[in-house]
Amino acid sequence: MADAEHTYKFNVSMSCGGCSGAVDRVLKKLDGVKSHEVSLESQTATVIAEPSLSYDKVLQTIAKTGKKVNSGEADGVAQSIQVPAAA
Repeated sequence: MADAEHTYKFNVSMSCGGCSGAVDRVLKKLDGVKSHEVSLESQTATVIAEPSLSYDKVLQTIAKTGKKVNSGEADGVAQSIQVPAAA
């Protein structure tokens, strides 16, 4: 079961196509992302990730775009949106 992929969902404040495009670009480059969907309409980013990619890493990556993450969940369980300090 430890090898199962993860599904991470984030509610992200995005006001325009450029905003959602920025989130889309960083997720596209992130190692461990199997697939992702960014929706400006529903203000969400959904990531299907390899077992090795942590929720915190994805959260950090989205936060680096400057967009506000309002809520997040990992595999259906609500998670903190406190961005971890970069190591």
